[in-house]
Formats: sequence, structure tokens, C-alpha cells
Amino acid sequence: MASKVIPALFLLAFLVIVTVSFHPAALQSISTAVLSGHRPPVADGGMKCYWMVFLKGGPHRDQTAAAAANIQTAHMQHIRQLAQSGKLLVAGPFGNDGDLKGIFILDCRDSLEAVQLVKEDPAVRAGRLRFEVLPWWTEKNCVFK
Repeated sequence: MASKVIPALFLLAFLVIVTVSFHPAALQSISTAVLSGHRPPVADGGMKCYWMVFLKGGPHRDQTAAAAANIQTAHMQHIRQLAQSGKLLVAGPFGNDGDLKGIFILDCRDSLEAVQLVKEDPAVRAGRLRFEVLPWWTEKNCVFK
């Protein structure tokens, strides 16, 4: 009987130690907001939330010149489609060789919609670009419709 009790006691002691030492921490990033469709609170009704997308160099930028050109053509077509749908208000590249490649400003219901639209971009799907989405507030009718 002792051969069954001793391992059970060790297991119980291990579980107590793990339980006592475990301290979950909240993630401090947009990913939590993205998963919940989070829209930050607004103090008054005079502000409107847009979604600022920072496009950054992706992990797969080693395509041939021809493949990269095809991806860029598809990327531009995606931008035109988003603009025609009214979801994309601003798009453009930065004029440097840094990691930050460009921006989008999207008019979406929430971050989930913004992330889904950006994930459909051929340059993101190919890994040439990665992105970060942040809420961006401005006075209604101040900058955009």
C-alpha cells in the first residue's frame, strides 16, 4: 500500500507547488483586443475610431524579382479593392529602407474586421509584409468622412 501512497503524495505536493507558484499575467498588446473585437472606450460622442495599420517587413522577403513584382501587383489590387469598398481611407509607403514599410488607415467596425482585411492582402499572405493594428481616434468629420 505504501508503494501507491508515496507516489500519490509526491504528485499532490507537485500540484500544490505548481498551483501556488503560478501567477498568470495579462498580455499588454493589441492581440488581446484583436481576439475580443475590442473597441477602446471613448469619452464623448464627438470622436470616431479608425484602425491604423503599420505594415512592416515580413519574414519572407527572399522571393525572386519576378515573384516580388507579382506580389506587389496583387498587393496594389487589394489596396484598390479596399479603397473602392470604402474600408481603406489612407494607404502609402514610407520613403526609407527601415522595417516600417507603410500604413493603412481603415474604417472598420472593430479590430477583428481590420485584421481580417489586412490578412487577405497578398503581400501579407506571402510573408513579404507583417502588420500591427492599433485603434486611432479623431474628431468626427475632422479628417475623414
